Amino acid sequence: MENNTKKGLDGTGLELPVNRHANLKRASSDQSHLQILHDIKSSNTPAVINYGASWCRVCSQILPAFCRLSNNFPKLSFVYADIDECPETTQHIRYTPTFHFYRDGERVDEMFGAGEERLHDRLWLHS
Repeated sequence: MENNTKKGLDGTGLELPVNRHANLKRASSDQSHLQILHDIKSSNTPAVINYGASWCRVCSQILPAFCRLSNNFPKLSFVYADIDECPETTQHIRYTPTFHFYRDGERVDEMFGAGEERLHDRLWLHS
């Protein structure tokens, strides 16, 4: 049986909720990650980056909730960055998943690990 890993968020292999507000992106390379960081830092739009990895079971468990929450917080920018696809620009990430929260172009908070309720509360706080 062939393993077709494409599915949601450009190839995570997971069935993910559809994003209805065009506020969910994926950093698929170091270059796209740098561009997204530049856009966040030059914008007033609050943002959250979810740093994960395809081999991380906890990351795979929280990613569907992350995508679902992007529909509940349309004024936030949501970004998923796989550390294996952005190895140079994610060297500072020590745990997966790690969430970085940005407001007015500055990183204002960080959360380690999963927990949909914890994530929801942080998103509400920073939205």
